[in-house]
Parts: sequence; C-alpha cells; structure tokens
Amino acid sequence: MLSQTGVNARSRDVFGLRCLPGECVLQRAVMVRKKLTAREGRGWLSGTLFCTHFRVAFVPQDSPKPDDNADPVLLGDHDVALAAIEKVVVVGPNRTKLVTPSSSLKFTPEELVLYCRDMRVICFLFDRLTPDTQVIEITYTIAKAAKSGSVLSFQNAALGSVEMKQFLSNRRRDAHMNWFESASDWEQELERCGATSWRVSSVNDRFEMSTSLPRFIVVPQKVLDTELKKSFAHFNEGRIPRWCWRHPRGSDLLRMASFQNNIYHEKDDIRNLEMVLFGCQSSLCVVVELGEELPSPADIQLAHSRLRALCLGDISTSVSVPDDKWLSTLETTHWLDYTRSCLRKASEVACLLRGGHLTVALQEAEDRDMSCVVSSLVQVMCDPHCRTQHGFQGLVQKEWVMAGHRFCSRINYRRDNDKEEAPVFQLFLDCVWQLWSQYPSRFQLTDEFLLALHDSIQLPLFSSFLANSQRERCKRSQNLGQTYTPVNGWRDVLHPDSSDPSDPPLPPVWDWSLQYSKATQDRFTQPVAPTPPLQPLLNGNLNTNPDTPRLADTIPGSVFLLSRGTFSCPANLLPWRSSSSGVYKKSHRRAPSSENVPGLERLLKAWALTDFPQALTSTSGPQGPLDPYEPLLPLLMGPCMGLWRECYLRGALHAQAFSHPISANHLHPVERLAQEVQQLKDKLAEVSSSTDPTTPTGTSEPRRTDTNLNQNTNNGTFLFPSSRPQGSGVQRAAPPPTSTNHQTSRGPPPASAPPSRSAHKDTGGSNKHTFLFGHSSGTEVRPEQRYYPTPSNAKLPKSNGPSLAS
Repeated sequence: MLSQTGVNARSRDVFGLRCLPGECVLQRAVMVRKKLTAREGRGWLSGTLFCTHFRVAFVPQDSPKPDDNADPVLLGDHDVALAAIEKVVVVGPNRTKLVTPSSSLKFTPEELVLYCRDMRVICFLFDRLTPDTQVIEITYTIAKAAKSGSVLSFQNAALGSVEMKQFLSNRRRDAHMNWFESASDWEQELERCGATSWRVSSVNDRFEMSTSLPRFIVVPQKVLDTELKKSFAHFNEGRIPRWCWRHPRGSDLLRMASFQNNIYHEKDDIRNLEMVLFGCQSSLCVVVELGEELPSPADIQLAHSRLRALCLGDISTSVSVPDDKWLSTLETTHWLDYTRSCLRKASEVACLLRGGHLTVALQEAEDRDMSCVVSSLVQVMCDPHCRTQHGFQGLVQKEWVMAGHRFCSRINYRRDNDKEEAPVFQLFLDCVWQLWSQYPSRFQLTDEFLLALHDSIQLPLFSSFLANSQRERCKRSQNLGQTYTPVNGWRDVLHPDSSDPSDPPLPPVWDWSLQYSKATQDRFTQPVAPTPPLQPLLNGNLNTNPDTPRLADTIPGSVFLLSRGTFSCPANLLPWRSSSSGVYKKSHRRAPSSENVPGLERLLKAWALTDFPQALTSTSGPQGPLDPYEPLLPLLMGPCMGLWRECYLRGALHAQAFSHPISANHLHPVERLAQEVQQLKDKLAEVSSSTDPTTPTGTSEPRRTDTNLNQNTNNGTFLFPSSRPQGSGVQRAAPPPTSTNHQTSRGPPPASAPPSRSAHKDTGGSNKHTFLFGHSSGTEVRPEQRYYPTPSNAKLPKSNGPSLAS
C-alpha cells in the first residue's frame, strides 16, 4: 500500500497523480492503455492506472503537470469513483472472469473492464511490460475497494479531510439559480410567474404538518394558516394541494396526494379543502390521476434493468442478444414505452393549461414519484425559463429536491433495499432528452448537461440526492435532534457540537466545478434568443384568444377527472361530495355528465399539430411556434422516439472481448473494416465522376431505393435517423459489426448508411415503432441548434391529421 500521510498541501503530486486533500494511493500499475470512447476520439491512450480509497484514476503519459494552485476536482476526465463501479471483469487468454473480493485469479489478466452504474464501461489494457504483480494487485484492490466500503466511508474518503472540509465551507452557491430553500425564493418564483393571488405559507416550518413536504408551500391568499392546518389530515402523508406553476394564460398547476376517505369531513374543513383545491379559479378544477396510465416504480426499475442488460451485456457470461433480435429485445424492455407515456401525459396537461382560467391538480397516491416527472415536463414544455441551465436546475430543486422525491431510496446508494429502488429521475432526464432532440434550438442547455446530471446521480457525494425530503437534509446538515416539552411538544433542536468528523459537509450537485473543467462546463449551454415579454394583462388575466377551446360548458365549482384522454365526473372523485352522512352539501349543482365537455382530442387538434420539431420538417428553415409559451409538444410516433445512445450505448463497444492490439499503431478490426469500406466508396465515387463528366458535382441527391433498408420487417423498427438536409456536416462513424468472438457490438450508427425516407412518409406506422439511434450525437455538428426567431407575420400551418405535411 502506497500511503501518503502528513502532507498538508492543497494538492499533492503522487507518481504523477494529483491527489485530493487526504486522499491515499492504494495501488498503481504502469504502462497501461485505456480504450477511448467515440466521444473521446477512439483508439488507445497510454498512461498509469491508480486506485485510491476514493476513485480509480488514469493519468495519460503525455498529460501536462497539474497546477497546485488550482481548485481540486473530485474526478478527472479519465477517473471513475469507486462507488459508481458495479462489477469488475478481467479478460485473459481465451477466458473472462468476474472478480469479487473473495475470488482468486489463476491467470494474469490482459484487460480490465469496469462496469459502472451510470451505463459506462471502462476498459484498460495491460501492456506486456507491465509487471504481473502490479496487474494482479491493482485488480484485487479495485474489486475490494468497490465492494467493501459503505456510503459513509466513501464520503469520508472523498470529503472527510480537514483541508477538504475547509475548502467546501468556503464555496459560494450559484446566485443565478433559485434554490427554493427560503420564503423569499418562493416569492421570487411567484413574482416571475405573475401569480399575484397566491402566497407563501410557513405552516410546515417545523415539518409538523407533513414530514415529506418542504418548509414553505404556496397556497391561495384567502386561506389562512389556521384554516390550512385542518386540511393536512385529509391527504396521504399530509401532502395537500399546493401550487407549482402558473401558465401565462391564467391557469395554475397544482400537486397533491390521494384523499383520505376514512376521514370525517366537517363543514369548515370542506370549505377549506375546496378553497385550496380550486386555488384562485372559482369555476373549474381538473384532477389528473397519474396512477392509472403511468408506470409504477417497480415497472420502471424492471425496464431499466432490462435496458441495461441489453445495452451493456456481460462478457463474463456467454449470454448475448443476436443482432437480428436486438431491436425487438429493445421493445420488450418497455423503457421507450414508459418514456412515451410520460410525455403523452405531460402533453395533455400542457394543452389543458394552455386553455387558460382553470386549475389542474396532479394527483398521485403518495405524490413523490410520477407527479414529479409530469409537473417538471409540463414546465419544460411551456416555460422557456426552464429550458435554460439555471432555470432547469431551479426546476429540479423545486419539483424534486424540495418536493420530497425519495432520492436516497430510489437510487439505493447503500444497496440495502432493492424493493424501493427505481430510476424515476433517470426516466425524467430521458424524457427531457427526447424534447431536446426534437427541439434543439429551443433549449439553452445541451445534451452534455443532461448526461453530466445523469452521471452525477450515482455519486453519493452531493446533498441534493442523499436524502428523501428536506427534513432529512436539514437534520444532516445542521445536526438536528428532537426534544420534548409538555408545552411545545416535540421540537427540533440544534446540538451544540455540530462538528462531527465522521459527518463531512456535502456539496450540492450544481457546483459543477467540483466535477468538470471550465471547458467541459462551457459545453453545457448553447446560445438562444431572449424570451419575448409576456402579453399585456387585462384585469389581472391575459387577453387570450376568444376562439381558444376551453371547458366553457361547465357549471361553476365543477371538478372533472382527466383519465385516458377523456373527461369524466365520477361521483366518488371528491369524498366529501359523495358522502351519505349529510354533513355538507355543495350549494351549486354538479355537472350531470361529461358528454358536452370537449375532450382531449379537440385540444390536441387545436394545439398539438400546429408546429413541428425542426429536426423533422422538410423545409430548410427552422420552424417554431409564434408564441414562446406555446407548449413544445413532442411527436410520439414510433420513428420520432429515439434511444439516448450517448448515455446508454457509450459503453457498448467496450463490453466486448475483442483481441487487444499488439501496438498503438494497430487499429481495431472494426475500425480497419470501416476504413476499407470507406476507401471502396471513395474509389467508386471517383470512377462514377470520371465516367460521367457532364454530371454536376455537389448537387446530385443520393438515389433512394424503393425498399426501406432501415426498417426491420419483423418489428417495424427504424435503425438509423431520418435523412438530414445536405451540408449538415455529420461526421462519419464506423458501422457496428455483426459479431466478433460470439459477442454483439453496439456502436454509433454509420453516417454513410442508405438514406431513409423522409420523416413525414414514415409516420403512418403504429405507435410501437422505435427509432433506435435517435438524432445526431454530441460529436456531430449541428448548425441548426442556434436559435432563429420566427418572423412576426408568419402564420401557423393548419393540420387535420397526425401526418406531417411536406
């Protein structure tokens, strides 16, 4: 063990590795090569491999000397945290083996493959000159360190030193984003949204009303805190209806848990309940039940496990999916189906809010999982501020961190409760990526930002993801305890000794400089045009289009249920209205039926197909809605839903047991094959141009065959993206091989594949079609990503069907 103690420098250079304060090097191996990903340029990079009690670090041979005066970075570009490693596999002569702390190696490994929980697969190749003792020792060290350490010891190793604590205590928070931790933060959000009829209540300041809700909630101004306290008992976990966001057209978005049907409803309690439920709208409330159409956390976990097994594989076993069944297996995972369901439900809610002058309440049994997904997607679709980096970070703070999503249980850092584990937040990021891929010019944030946030979830280092509620987060950060007095009851008190050495301070995930360099952070955003100002207000409401369809045929005080695309008014929707006890009766009549209520189909006909994603339009100019607050409704047909390959398929090539190159000058067999194919194509192009000199160059279009070569006839799945306009600057990539060593390889799609038919000709298929490789990756040049404002005199095209007009 190479222990480094007694050094108090800000950073230390140990065999070329810049160690963090208090970090110790456990083992190292020289003359090691790392397999680079497609985003890193492919090939092999020579250097030294280290294993500390915090990370597995790789230092390239020609890397510049680290700057001791610069702030420490927790993870370098070629590092992986031990807590993010799921399993360790070694490759030897004609054999592979899964390495555990109790396993024994009977051969000297030639390759070391690290499977990570963030869908990465990192491959290291040991040179023939690397000492065998170093190879075996570093393999065992990584396997033991990745499995033996608990979350607490991992945090202590990374952040527990005195130097690191002092450094983190001096860090300043980002002042450009809203943290939603104080009453002033919520008031700032109310002012931004123009919600003048709502107020911030501190009724849950000590978490007495609800342990999972934040300290501050937004309620109507006309409801007093004394009246509000009587409403908590009528909902599961005390999660009463509370304000989330206000549409510029006057509609309000609320979230709430299910009703407690066994509660006796007093007359005053019912009045307070309906005042909170209707909010500032006295006429109409639509309750959107999320439990019937959206997947459960168990379904999401099963789908993600299947997707992970399909995309990464396992070279330690002989089980693999054949190439001709890979796409159909992707369909059976149901991951894209669940993504489509969440986007469809969010589109329905966005269309309702677009109508104006009503309250939409999202209802879930516990209001801590799918309601976070839908409410966040609605705001991303409708609010341009939430599509900026700081706005999106504030959105996650408001709808996930402060709203009480069970991050600690759903991510399952301690691996002690598999029943609660479910990647709900990862599903939300996938839905946002689907929106970004269809409307790239409408987002300031990029796919690299979404990928960085996806990878940060697996690191148990950030306070944003290490608690299930704000109450747990406050108890840890302030070292709170509880005391009981006959007068005040149970109260949270601050212990005088809050400097526990075993409890290091945890930074928020939004401090990106702790993880990424300045050059990487610059790729998190792209330039967009500023959002135009809101329309003028008339009597506190927007002067909306009078032709806008809305639920105008309803009786004041009506409550409707939106389920499976249709409206209904069941008798048991509100328990107090259907109660036979005769305690209270509503003064105005309930709507007898929903036959005259315009269904969701009319709303979709009016708004959903008025604009198309610019990546799928046939015109060369960018398209978009005139109103910046028109919802970005995604196209949910099969070919339009893509697989987030930059996240799920980035480690697929590394998971295969290919023969390692003899030297750095030898290319991978797949790369050699791709070069030979490209050389043949170039020769054919030269021959065709020389034989026909009259043919103009640069203007001829590629010949389209009658048969769609991208379509699998068995399951109707599209392998490659739709044809792009010429001159898009897409880089060529190596095509995936059919098979090597009885293993399948999943890589980026070749840009030289036969062009598929235009998107508007392929959208007539069923909804179970899947667009595997989605849109362009992060390494491709996207000239259309820059925002182009739409002319003010332009008109929206009319559409009467789901097909896209060319």
